Amino acid sequence: MRVAISRRFDWTLLFLALLLSGFGILMIASALSGNEVLKDYPWRQALFLGVGIILMFVAAAVDYRLLTTLAYPILIFFLGALVVLKVIGTVAGGAQRWLTVGEYFLQPSELTKIAVILALAHFLSSREDKMESILTPILGFALLLPAVGLIFWQPNLGTAMVVVAIGAIMILVAGLRWRHAAFFGAIGAIGAVLAWRYVLADYMKDRVLMLFDPSKVKPEDLYNVQQAMIGIGSGGWLGRGLFRGSQSQLHFLRVRHTDFIFTVTAEELGFLGAAALIVLFGLLMLRLIRIAGQARDTFGMLIVTGVTAMIFFQVLINIGMNLSIMPVTGIPLPFVSYGGSSLWSTLIAIGLVQSVAIRHKKIGFDT
Repeated sequence: MRVAISRRFDWTLLFLALLLSGFGILMIASALSGNEVLKDYPWRQALFLGVGIILMFVAAAVDYRLLTTLAYPILIFFLGALVVLKVIGTVAGGAQRWLTVGEYFLQPSELTKIAVILALAHFLSSREDKMESILTPILGFALLLPAVGLIFWQPNLGTAMVVVAIGAIMILVAGLRWRHAAFFGAIGAIGAVLAWRYVLADYMKDRVLMLFDPSKVKPEDLYNVQQAMIGIGSGGWLGRGLFRGSQSQLHFLRVRHTDFIFTVTAEELGFLGAAALIVLFGLLMLRLIRIAGQARDTFGMLIVTGVTAMIFFQVLINIGMNLSIMPVTGIPLPFVSYGGSSLWSTLIAIGLVQSVAIRHKKIGFDT
């Protein structure tokens, strides 16, 4: 049985995840070179990776089908953690998103994304014969609302958007009818207009306006995006070389080890290095789609679909904001940006995908 599991473990997926994670440690070290305050961050990220690998193998070892009974309790637990966060959470940068554990910060919203994927996958798979009824997608979107609302309340618009995107893709793949999709599209458009007028804070609106009408935004709000564009443009084809980027090494680029790690990559490794990173993410996406297609049941397929959507939208938003074609939302680049919570949640998600891959067929007792 162990041999059968070993054969079905997707080693290519593991290799891609570890390659991206290792690349992230290298770029964090380069981005923070010469910074005495943050000089131990690459080592911390290496520690996060070690713990994340253990969590990934634990998730892979658990039969994902057993999670059907735990999906809702897991979601309720993390919703509770988000509520507690508003009471005892650490405030930084005007947001209350972190729980302090010693000298480290844990961001519950990152792990909440995994809980949402499990709960929604369980709900949709249990009602796959009822997708003809509009009640099913309505209840599916309703399942997302508590997590979206609590994450937005932190405030954390970027992660809330990712949760909505995850849910929308999972519901679409589960068999959303086109007439229902048109209905939800209209509701979404109306909701976006109302949110713009009555819900979004001014700084959130500014992040959107800077894409379409920079003249209406304060110069200081454009600083990060402008420095990112300078860094990417100065990289050329081959880049300035590791530890030699002017925007990062001279500290013109802020949060260069988190939000703008892609800019550091493009400046120091050039167009070819940045393109290679995008290709790696593309290969990872293709591998995830392949595993989703091989899943033995709808629950497993939807778990992998949710994980794929989570990683894809984070990559899209992060690289997009570095290129000034997406709003600056603070979304990390999966595997690459500094942060334990982000890396752990992504590796746990990969572990769940491995669980589905291992069990896409009945495991016999071959040796």
